[in-house]
Amino acid sequence: MAEPMSPDYFSCPLCVELLKDPVAIPCGHSFCMDCISGYWNEADYTGIYICPQCRITFTQRPVLRPNTTLTKVAEKIKKTGLNLNASAAPSPNSYAGPADVPCDYCSGKKLKAVKSCLNCLASYCEKHLKPHYESATFKRHKLVDELGNLDRKICPQHQKSLELFCRTDQMCICAICTVSEHKGHDIVSAEAERSEKQKLLGVSQAEIRQKCQQRTKELEELKTAVDSLKSSAQRAMTESKKMFDEMITSIERMRSEVTKLININEKAAFSQAEGLMERLEQEIEELKKKETGLKQLYSTDDHIHFLQNFNYLCTPTDDGFVPRVTLNPDFSFGAARKAVAEIKERLEEIGREELLKISYSVNEVPVYTMENRTRERSSRVKEVAVDSASPPEPKNRSDFLKYFCQLKFDPITAYKELHLSESSRKVIRTRDLQPYSDSPERFDSFAQVLCREALSGGRFYWEIEWSGEFSMGVAYKGISRKGKGSLCLLGYNDKSWSLLCSDSGYSAWHNRVDKAISAPHSPKIGVYLDHRAGVLAFYSIGENMTLLHRFQTTFTEALYPGFGVGTSVKICQLK
Repeated sequence: MAEPMSPDYFSCPLCVELLKDPVAIPCGHSFCMDCISGYWNEADYTGIYICPQCRITFTQRPVLRPNTTLTKVAEKIKKTGLNLNASAAPSPNSYAGPADVPCDYCSGKKLKAVKSCLNCLASYCEKHLKPHYESATFKRHKLVDELGNLDRKICPQHQKSLELFCRTDQMCICAICTVSEHKGHDIVSAEAERSEKQKLLGVSQAEIRQKCQQRTKELEELKTAVDSLKSSAQRAMTESKKMFDEMITSIERMRSEVTKLININEKAAFSQAEGLMERLEQEIEELKKKETGLKQLYSTDDHIHFLQNFNYLCTPTDDGFVPRVTLNPDFSFGAARKAVAEIKERLEEIGREELLKISYSVNEVPVYTMENRTRERSSRVKEVAVDSASPPEPKNRSDFLKYFCQLKFDPITAYKELHLSESSRKVIRTRDLQPYSDSPERFDSFAQVLCREALSGGRFYWEIEWSGEFSMGVAYKGISRKGKGSLCLLGYNDKSWSLLCSDSGYSAWHNRVDKAISAPHSPKIGVYLDHRAGVLAFYSIGENMTLLHRFQTTFTEALYPGFGVGTSVKICQLK
């Protein structure tokens, strides 16, 4: 039985459709008139015409003659309705997409290339690749998996295949390059150079594989650390809430006990006083009766009546019947109020100090430490980068604000002419004495005040608005508060550092040593403290941060921000 004829016999190798106006070229292959004409029109500038199917080269453009037999067959197929295209049409997945290498010989919509020829420097789909398998002309051509950018395999100067490698210039070259630009260089075949570099490739692959494994291990460790961190944070929040709830319960219980104690004492004192008042009222009533009787006896004319009642009415009153009551002037429930106020102050002070410790442990102690990786030829050496625990000093205001801390004036330390307002964030000097109680912590001779917060171990930043002459700085808790000596003044002793500000300029003070500072007047000043590094710096705040003065020392205790007030000072808040 005769083998059925393939539809490929009646389709154009270029458009892969039924032949239209078929023409035969000298090698015997047939194409659509328009397809082969358009194909060779692109080769007119080289003068070399190639058969798209068998790759035979013609030095002159062949004359195209219609193939009458194929024309009749094609017309008959059209009349009978035989659908050759349906049987020969490629599937939609065969067409080249954006990421695919297209066939160089498909016209119209191009199919995916399945192979590339390193001799032809072209890529072919399955249909256009057939001549390379069927024709002896292409037996020596080297086919490889489809490659893009085959033009890169042509020498841009000589338009020849790149087959050699110049080790001197480390580049691929063609044969003509060896007698021109690369004459006398160390030249080997591309295959030989590839063989040498293949060895290095294996080393690089092993190194990359090892690095990938290492990074994977680090990623897993980091994920584990993050999970642990989340668990730790959740546990800390839960336990903190529980302990705060217990503290609130404890304070509520303490309040209940104090309230109960005051009520019991109030009731006992009232009950005792009530009994005494009742007995005194009775005695007063009896004395009034006796007084009335004596008046009547004194005025009576009846001698017998007078003598009979004289002894009874003139008998002295028993003073021991009701005890004499003297109120204790020292007793007052004010002592209870004072005790509760002291508990409140101590709790707030402990809370502030401990909150600063928590802030330091959370904000300053690094969660991670990072290292730079540097690779040398023989080994990797890890060098520690800038210490993560010591970040660089702030440069602009946004950097400083990362360390912003909320401060409040401590009324216990305020001089009696200083009036505090705006939740203890503003202080004004007045002529009237404020109703402050006496305290060993109060400045009694200088218009100064300290803040409540004890700053220690970390970085802190605050901002001040001011008017009139004033001083600002920090001091140890042990700074003197009493008397008119310099030991009480900010900056005039070894327990404090300060910046004196006035409309005429600035001066920095410590231990009675001053340094004049020339700078424009600024109504707003920022203070930066790095307790651990021993840095205290003052900045004028405008469009930029301008350094006024910087102290570099060693702080051995917690520091309290302090102010000497001329007119008014206000501690700024973040908005």
